[in-house]
Amino acid sequence: MPRIARIKKAHPARILVASIMAGSGSDEELRNWQTLAKACQDEGADALELNLSCPHMDRKDMGSNIGKDQGLISIVTQAVADIARVPVWAKLTPSTTDIVLEAGGAFLGGAAAVSSSNTFPSLPLIDPATLEFEMNVDGLVSSGGLGGPAILPLSMAKMAQLTQAFPDKAFSGIGGVAEFAHALNYFLLGCGTVQVCTAAMLDHAIGPNVITQLTEGMRNTMDRHGWSSLDDFRGIRRDRVVTHSKIRRPDAKAYHGGYESEGYATSDR
Repeated sequence: MPRIARIKKAHPARILVASIMAGSGSDEELRNWQTLAKACQDEGADALELNLSCPHMDRKDMGSNIGKDQGLISIVTQAVADIARVPVWAKLTPSTTDIVLEAGGAFLGGAAAVSSSNTFPSLPLIDPATLEFEMNVDGLVSSGGLGGPAILPLSMAKMAQLTQAFPDKAFSGIGGVAEFAHALNYFLLGCGTVQVCTAAMLDHAIGPNVITQLTEGMRNTMDRHGWSSLDDFRGIRRDRVVTHSKIRRPDAKAYHGGYESEGYATSDR
């Protein structure tokens, strides 16, 4: 908590979002969310992001286990929103059947915005020479969250679902952002903000270089297209994402659905 106060004091004109997480299995756990929320906003946080999506929790009432339950999402979000003086964001997991349902639960509970996506469950590769996992502790591994460039297209698909389902709501895009070309994907799908983690971790300066590249890239892109603000291009490609049945196919004579072409076995009949 003291760190939040120090950051806000040093940069009073900047927006500071605090990420918090607790359980959901009892009234006491819900009060823990409220305690964290009150402490963060009292120290100067401008918004609260509820971590409903961490994939590293064994407890059934924490992290992504909350984020897979529409009802729990709504309950936790409402518990925080009831006492918050600042906007509440809900950070959702991509490991769900229909992320639109979970987002609906967050908005029902009073969330001002939804962040997506947290990391995707994954395992490290197995070394073919040693037959050991490339990353392990005493030879053992557990499923962990995969982020970075690999998840950008996956997170974009989740975000397209969300912004189409809730075009008037606020969203923060997460996953694979290292330069503005990456961030632009989220803005064009309808996000108002993006978040960076892996690229900042790989930056030897722990973030500043990445932020400089992002802001310079944004200015250059806006100048090139003649945009004066984010609103000029936010969401302008959202409607280009359609169901498969709406994608034009070649004419019937030329299109064989992948069959009767070179490289495919053909029937003798």
